[in-house]
Amino acid sequence: MNILLAIFGIIGLCMIAGNVNAAENAQIDASAPDFTLNDLDGKTHKLSDYKGKYVVLEWINLDCPFVKKHYDSENMQKLQQKYAEKGIIWLAICSSAPGKEGNLPKDEVKKRLANYKANLKAYLIDESGKVGRMYSAKTTPHMYIISPEGVLIYAGAIDSIRSTDKSDVDKAENYVDKALNEALEGKPVSTKVTQPYGCSVKY
Repeated sequence: MNILLAIFGIIGLCMIAGNVNAAENAQIDASAPDFTLNDLDGKTHKLSDYKGKYVVLEWINLDCPFVKKHYDSENMQKLQQKYAEKGIIWLAICSSAPGKEGNLPKDEVKKRLANYKANLKAYLIDESGKVGRMYSAKTTPHMYIISPEGVLIYAGAIDSIRSTDKSDVDKAENYVDKALNEALEGKPVSTKVTQPYGCSVKY
C-alpha cells in the first residue's frame, strides 16, 4: 500500500510540475509570460513594464538570410517605424547561444542596426535561450504581438511567402501588419497563429 501511495504521489508531483511549466509557456489568448532581459547597453527591460501598450517581439539573428531579406528590403524597418509612431513597443530578441550564428559582439550588432536604420525600442540578449524557449520561438524571424492587457494575440510568421527573396515581400500578405491594424481598430485579430519560417533559433 505504501509503495502504491508513493507511486501516486510521484505521478501527482509530475502532473503539478507539468502544469506549472505549461503556465510559464506562451499560449495564444492567454497572458504573455513576463521576462527580464538586458539590451546592448546593459539596460534592463521587463515585459510587464510595457503593460498598457501593444508590444511586438521579433526573434532576430542578423546573420540569417531570412532576417536579411526583411531588413535589406527595409520591410522590417518600415513596420517598426509605422507602429512606433502609433506608440507600439517593438523589441528584438536574440536567443543565439555563445559561439552560435547570430551571437555577435555588441558593437557589431549596433553597427548593423545603425546601417539598417532599425527602429527598435531595444535589441535584447537572451543567450541562455530561456525566453526563447518560454515563447517556443523556433525561427528567425518569429513574431509575437502582445495586447495592452498583456495577452498574446498573435504568434507566427511575419508574412505569407516563405523565401529569402526580397522581391517576394511586396507580394506577400503581411500577417503582423494585418494583426496590428485589426487590433488598433478594435477588431478581433482574424489570423492569430501562423507557421513561422526562417532559420532555426540557434539555442
